[in-house]
Amino acid sequence: MPEPPVFLVGVDTEADDQWTVEGRTRLLVRNASCLPRLQALCDRHGVRPTYLVTFEMATKPEAADVLRELLAGGACEIGAHLHPWSSPPYRRDDAVAGRYPNELPDELLERQMRELTEAIEAQFGARPASYRAGRHGFDARGLGHLAGLGYAVDTSVDPLFNETRIGGPKFAGAPVGPYHPDPERILRPGRSPVLEVPVSAATLPILPKRLERLYASLSPPRWRGPLKRLGLRPAWLRPSYSPVPDAIALADALVARGVPTLNMLFHSSELLPGGSPYHRDAASVNRFFDNFERVVEHITGRLGGVGMTCREFAAAMGRDEGGHPIQMTSSSPGTSTRA
Repeated sequence: MPEPPVFLVGVDTEADDQWTVEGRTRLLVRNASCLPRLQALCDRHGVRPTYLVTFEMATKPEAADVLRELLAGGACEIGAHLHPWSSPPYRRDDAVAGRYPNELPDELLERQMRELTEAIEAQFGARPASYRAGRHGFDARGLGHLAGLGYAVDTSVDPLFNETRIGGPKFAGAPVGPYHPDPERILRPGRSPVLEVPVSAATLPILPKRLERLYASLSPPRWRGPLKRLGLRPAWLRPSYSPVPDAIALADALVARGVPTLNMLFHSSELLPGGSPYHRDAASVNRFFDNFERVVEHITGRLGGVGMTCREFAAAMGRDEGGHPIQMTSSSPGTSTRA
């Protein structure tokens, strides 16, 4: 039988409605009041979420106070989530464009990452160890800055993500299991001290990696429609993206292939009625919580998933006798297992 997976829940903890220019310029943080409900659900199932927070969530008292109380409970972690339009020094045109971090000049990117890191440390008393780039806008420059700032984990890579048509990155061909990237080619294993824990995403049925790479490279993604009608579809551990049966099937397939992590992603704003495009009213939010709990019950119950924060997982990975990070080795196309 496969080993029980490590179950990570990474919450992009950000201002309300970051899909519109108005939301990106107002930076309201009302959704912070919804986080205790989420944490209580996680506590019931032994899940230990990582709240990846933007600058406004770290510094506005109405959000920071909630996060500080959750952190005091000892069952979560505070990491970092960079939005170019809210991390100083920011530019208004970045908010208008909804710019990806990988589009920023290198000096500005490094300064924003550093100031966000320092703000989180000042607010919560510990330097953040985990990071996800806003809109998954991650590249080798971002990886280098993370290493320089002392981060242990990045979780920006999504093997099915492809937004090259609108200025974003493409991660086609990335491993689905954790690995230490090559500092210059982040989709390949290498010797970076930063551990990459990709978002759990793959096709159903799971394709050999070379075919998945081709599938994830399709641009624009409308070409995926005809393939879906033939039975090939994308699946994510994202309660607002994939139906519960698909999310469960994905988790089962990854565990059966020896992938040691199941890494779920969603936004804090999805917990607030009207806070995201996904959930416009209270009934929709309640369905989200119900779907989330159904997936969590399957992973922690039937699959025996062990809840960890990103920092805890990086610590558990350890290093070999030479002091190098322990890598993952591929057991079959598109999968990874413990070395």
